[in-house]
Amino acid sequence: MKPYRFLGIALLAGCFAAAPALGNRPTSQKLFDGFDGQDFSPDGGLYYRMNDEQKAGTYVFQNEVKRSGAGALKLSVRSQCAATDDLCSERAEIWEKTSLRVPYEEPVWFGFAMKLADPVPQDDHRYLMAQWKREIGPDAEGDFSPFLALRLDRGKMFFSVETNYVEGGPTPIEGVAGRCPEGSTPVWFRPEVNQMRALAASGSDWSAEDEATFPSCTDKISVVQHNPLPKASTEWIDFAIFSHPDPNGDGRIEIFADRVWVATVKGYVGHGDAGLGKNQYFKFGPYRAGAADIWTVYYDDFRRSPDCIDVLEDAEACSVVQ
Repeated sequence: MKPYRFLGIALLAGCFAAAPALGNRPTSQKLFDGFDGQDFSPDGGLYYRMNDEQKAGTYVFQNEVKRSGAGALKLSVRSQCAATDDLCSERAEIWEKTSLRVPYEEPVWFGFAMKLADPVPQDDHRYLMAQWKREIGPDAEGDFSPFLALRLDRGKMFFSVETNYVEGGPTPIEGVAGRCPEGSTPVWFRPEVNQMRALAASGSDWSAEDEATFPSCTDKISVVQHNPLPKASTEWIDFAIFSHPDPNGDGRIEIFADRVWVATVKGYVGHGDAGLGKNQYFKFGPYRAGAADIWTVYYDDFRRSPDCIDVLEDAEACSVVQ
């Protein structure tokens, strides 16, 4: 097993390694990394980002816990913030290299396998395992949540979609949170930051307490949940995600888990504020508000491609979303 690596000068190597020569444009490039060696593969275009929040994190190329191939990546965060400081963050995230990022308005597929280490956190807290974001330029005002995120709260796993705040929308049926009229979606309005967060997919263990997180409804985002999201557990789950953000209403997200079609999201997806960058980007790894313990998540089989078959690896499943 490779020893733990904390932030240091050595981590910068991932930022400057040559990009894989797989196409002339980032969108056309196909990226793969099975984490089978002792460092990130040049064919994956990934690196461990260096910043203060990542000082709480470690990453290990190891072969004891893996989904396929010779190894997998172990990412952990330790306590760095005060447990009561919800604004402080602890991260161990892997990023796409900047030169390989896909333009914001262009569609692309992402895939990765994930395994939560035991114990799976059960508290009401901010936990994220993967997120898709838009670049934030120096002139942008505000803090922008990911337009798509895989989250964990109270031991329940779910996906959320974020976009700019749009006032109005139908009211929940009989005033019950999570029960929205047909054609609308449960949402959490946040007008103070010009954002709103919608529920994109949840599991069969989703409860009324969880639904209260999304107390309103919006008709600006349409969600069709075809199957439940797998429950949070210590088993491997392989995700395939189609990402096509559009804050003007033509966005689309497709979510698959273990080749099962989980959800389709259409409508307003992502942010269109002044000062935001031209690209979308993906990062994965444990990210949480301050906590007192160590949280570990394993990852394997990262891939990115403009072609569904390279990521979902199932022609029949790909045919349903063409």
